[in-house]
Amino acid sequence: MKDFIKIPLKYKKVLLKKPNIKEEIERVTNTKITINEDIEIDGDGLNVYVAKNIIKAFGRGFSIEDALKLVDDLYSLEIIDLSDYANTDNRIKVISGRIIGSQGKTKKYIERYTNTKIAVSGKTVSIIGKWDDINLAREAILMLIRGSTHKTVYRWLEQNAKVNEW
Repeated sequence: MKDFIKIPLKYKKVLLKKPNIKEEIERVTNTKITINEDIEIDGDGLNVYVAKNIIKAFGRGFSIEDALKLVDDLYSLEIIDLSDYANTDNRIKVISGRIIGSQGKTKKYIERYTNTKIAVSGKTVSIIGKWDDINLAREAILMLIRGSTHKTVYRWLEQNAKVNEW
């Protein structure tokens, strides 16, 4: 089976400059990856799906180490499209800024209390984690999008989440 994926040029350039990353994805997913205009993934169905998710996560701004967690069935990638919640590019920037927080504090806080990894890129917020943890992180992010104060979100996280180190 073959599938294709597009990722931002800056991440595609990283894959071209550091072939060890592409080789690691190929090794753990038992697929063959070819980088041209699109990224082509060849292999059996499930492995192609996993490789595509890893590359998608990498293209959203996750480190390759975090993206490779998607090899494990317990981990998943969730992408929240901020344009579903905001009408203008300026509003999307404001929401992104609220999610990231001053010097990344809010993003780190959500990651810590939900045992997830979060990447804010363009018009999307992406989350890697276990299903239940993703649900907690998504709810905290949606609270921020809907205008809850940071203090309210922090308190909610402290009451509803468990602190683990990833």
